[in-house]
Amino acid sequence: MTDLYRLAMAVLQPGFEGTTAPDWLKKALSDGLGGAVLFARNVSPGTAGLVAELRAENPAVVVAIDEEGGVVTRLEAREGSSFPGNRALGVVDDVALTERVGRQIGRLLAETGITLNYAPSVDVNANPANPVIGIRSFGPTPELVARHSVAYVKGVQAAGVAACAKHFPGHGDTVADSHLELPTVHASLDQLRARDLPPFEAAIRAGVRSVMSAHLLIPALDPKGPATLSRTILTGLLREELGFDGMVVTDAIEMKAVAAMYPPGEIAVRALNAGVDAICAGLVTAEGLYEIRDAIVAAVRDGSLREERLAEAAGRVLALSEWHRAQRSEVEADDGAGLEAARRALTITGEARLTTAPLVVEVNTRHNQAIDPDTPTGLAAALGELLPGTTRVGRLPSELGDQPVVLVIHDAARHPWVRETVAEAVRRRPDVIVVETGIPAEPAGAAYIATNGISKVSAKAAAQWLTR
Repeated sequence: MTDLYRLAMAVLQPGFEGTTAPDWLKKALSDGLGGAVLFARNVSPGTAGLVAELRAENPAVVVAIDEEGGVVTRLEAREGSSFPGNRALGVVDDVALTERVGRQIGRLLAETGITLNYAPSVDVNANPANPVIGIRSFGPTPELVARHSVAYVKGVQAAGVAACAKHFPGHGDTVADSHLELPTVHASLDQLRARDLPPFEAAIRAGVRSVMSAHLLIPALDPKGPATLSRTILTGLLREELGFDGMVVTDAIEMKAVAAMYPPGEIAVRALNAGVDAICAGLVTAEGLYEIRDAIVAAVRDGSLREERLAEAAGRVLALSEWHRAQRSEVEADDGAGLEAARRALTITGEARLTTAPLVVEVNTRHNQAIDPDTPTGLAAALGELLPGTTRVGRLPSELGDQPVVLVIHDAARHPWVRETVAEAVRRRPDVIVVETGIPAEPAGAAYIATNGISKVSAKAAAQWLTR
């Protein structure tokens, strides 16, 4: 195996199936594979052992995961996160609390041996119709997002885990989901500089170790192609103007925003030429991984990718790994941080409360593809612990009876049909309690509780308030 092949392997971060390392992944690690990405499908009580298994094959491997807190959780996807997400933290607007939450998320990852957290999302949720950011953002203004991005980064990295500011240069002003298509940001250059870039600038000044590129077309910056493949954006803007010298990683290259344009190997080469250091390939086979490697090697040999650029990228991946290995952080448990944040994030209209077991009606919309489909809202379970006999259904029944009714909704502000369901429920049962887990709309019902996100602790906080 030549050095060139090992350099090409060093910049790849594939996902894989199963809760133990497959043989092909072990071989790839011994061939110089520089990273691996964990998803909910890889998580089990033995995840720390899995990470150790990967590191036994390559001690320098960067093990990454997407653990934002709130609705985007991999380690706690089955039961819901122990920490509220970014919007909840932004609503509370206590940077010390955000740093505490970040430190506890970092502690959870450090105990598992993880190198890199693909978080926080530092996107400014400037467009209320955004289908993929929403509650994953700290809020709608750059000042709010910037100060909480800094606090989150400081918290995670204080635990010895690298943070990653995403999705550069800002995914907040889109109406399309890059998992499904290529979104376009139509903002002017002045708008981008005033609104989208300040949180990234703040995170860079705070020492964030990694930045994730976005699969977005931003004509004001580069009309020729997505940011992930744009040298103007990733080298000219991020590196040269903003001064970021850490590791740049792509968003997953199987997302249709880029996958519909080029095959994986070509995406990798174009991204490396643009200034990317690590290629995230969340869905890839052993054959597919080596095809990407070979495409990178071929590009170096035919002169379309400079070997110095590839070596620089591999060096930045190794530098992040060495930073992680040098950390000796020991973070004390702060078990109340998540629930405290969730309680303080509740915004409530009305005074209704529950004294008997309710019927919980969940009419949640389909979440975007960054969210594991089985991640629960948890409200029925949380109420069931306090009021045994609580029942749950997935749609508004034709007959509601006399049992108290709790209607759980998500992002009513974005979905007319959800608002119509709320109106129908209130018409039939004026005493209905409405719990909104997404971006709040106009309050309705005898009580309207906005949790400002989905997590185990957000559900617990709402249940405790309702049964106070």
